[in-house]
Amino acid sequence: MSTTVASLQNPPEPVSGGRSAAIPPTVITAERSWFDWRLKQLWRYRDLIALFVWRDFVSVYKQTILGPAWHIIRPLFTTVIFTVVFGQIAGLSTDGAPKFLFYMVGNVAWTYFASSLDNTAKTFVANAPLFGKVYFHRLVIPVSLVISNLVAFGIQFGILLTVMGIYHFSGQQIHLTMWLLWLPVLLAMLAGYSLGAGIIICAMTARYRDLSYLVTFGIQSLMYVTPVIYPSSTIPEKFQWLIRLNPLTPIFEGFRLALLGVGSVTAAQLGLSFAAMLVLLVAGLLLFTRVERTFMDTV
Repeated sequence: MSTTVASLQNPPEPVSGGRSAAIPPTVITAERSWFDWRLKQLWRYRDLIALFVWRDFVSVYKQTILGPAWHIIRPLFTTVIFTVVFGQIAGLSTDGAPKFLFYMVGNVAWTYFASSLDNTAKTFVANAPLFGKVYFHRLVIPVSLVISNLVAFGIQFGILLTVMGIYHFSGQQIHLTMWLLWLPVLLAMLAGYSLGAGIIICAMTARYRDLSYLVTFGIQSLMYVTPVIYPSSTIPEKFQWLIRLNPLTPIFEGFRLALLGVGSVTAAQLGLSFAAMLVLLVAGLLLFTRVERTFMDTV
């Protein structure tokens, strides 16, 4: 039996005399078109989204020794490893930017994208018991995960700004550019990519559970074909077209260009990446909507 989805109506408005208007019928049906995303209904669940955001943020490091301090320790520790391994031992170029800052900018942005993608990809499997007991818009979970990771990104970005301030007052020049104005757009694009790709993988793993084992491997592999630990300028000219095929390239180049003054990205490249993000997000919504009505039968 397929899972049913309720199309909830707004509560009736009171009329004169203290009486309420007739309550409109609630239609419950499993039949939905490909484009029936019910985004207005998703907006009505904004309080539930906020509740899930708080739950996801505080539960990640619950019953740990350092608690939320891990949001600070993880990026710093990872950046130190990147600096030693890729900056000192491998000797990769950073286009003249301080090595620690170069790797920290890429690491903070990548951590947000990778965490959001990994968490949203497990939406159906991780929340199947909850989905089987009560109805709410199923996109509430992936959207809340993307937002809760945004809170963690804000903390880590604040640490990055603090480190940049230390470098500045120690006499090392930091080259900020006008691309700073594009940072909200770049962050929104990372959120869109992680949400779109995440719900596509989520819809596929509802039927093919073994695909979930490839998510972590795929994310790790994707990092090495994205300019996270190296600038795109280090790629030989004959392979530049290959790195440009990756729609994430302009985003990470844009982050470094905004904060460190190094990187090669144009508005046209960013526009193409934004268009690719929209296509991925629409494809994810279409597939998620199609699978949502029957996923409880297969999970």
